[in-house]
Amino acid sequence: MKQYRSIENIFRGPMPHMVGDGFKVAQYLPAGVSRLDRLSPFFLLDYHAPHYYEPSPVRRGVGAHPHRGFETVTIAYEGKVEHHDNKGNHGIIGPGDVQWMTAASGIMHKEYHEEEFSKNGGTLHMIQLWVNLPANKKMSEPKYQPLLKENMGAIKLEDNQGEISIIAGEVQGVKGPASTFTNINLYNVNLKNKGKITLSEPNNFNTGIMVLKGDVKINGDKIAKERDFVIFNNEEGDILVESLTEDTLFVVLSGEPINEPIESYGPFVMNTREELYEAYDDLRNGKFGTTEF
Repeated sequence: MKQYRSIENIFRGPMPHMVGDGFKVAQYLPAGVSRLDRLSPFFLLDYHAPHYYEPSPVRRGVGAHPHRGFETVTIAYEGKVEHHDNKGNHGIIGPGDVQWMTAASGIMHKEYHEEEFSKNGGTLHMIQLWVNLPANKKMSEPKYQPLLKENMGAIKLEDNQGEISIIAGEVQGVKGPASTFTNINLYNVNLKNKGKITLSEPNNFNTGIMVLKGDVKINGDKIAKERDFVIFNNEEGDILVESLTEDTLFVVLSGEPINEPIESYGPFVMNTREELYEAYDDLRNGKFGTTEF
């Protein structure tokens, strides 16, 4: 019998809450795990399930706020989101696109509904991940990567069973466009016609999947429903995912853990309590730069 990588836990996030006035999210990570580092380097996952926003002349979102010590990765599935930061970066992402912002030593940014999307109203469906940085990269220069759908690594599955869209890392020899500081495989899998796929991730990588649409059977016996998050044990073995619905979508998070202390509070993820105090001192003293951008 084939050995599969076993499941540690299947869970759902808490009730959603508003971030600013534009994002209704449920915090799956770290809320759903017992340790902050359980899915390292992935530290936080806010899931914005499909939600319809009425047309509005005033754009909803989150105003200028700081980050230090990690990266924010926003994956869009429906709707359009716009980004500005005080390093001069600007981008708009729609379905299939990703924005990857490295806050590192410090940045101010804001995210909000894109102008036409706001005027017309519509459904927003997205994920935001916080990806931790190793200690020797936390104070590096901030940067911004706009990753568009057409530039993602793409794999068509046999017999019209669906496709894989690779954001970062490598799947079946195909690479994603994102530049990362640690070894990460981050990709979307869309299964059609009750298709199936075998995932092969290194046994030392922390690995989980978030089911975004439809229901799946994992390793031939466990059911994960829409909006379930599945964490796998760190052991040898593949992961078999079979779609139980005609159209299934899930995202795979898999990465080599950063085995360093974590101290976090608010918008900062550092290694020590002293570094957190320093971050707040720098913010108060204007070292993160202007909020007018």
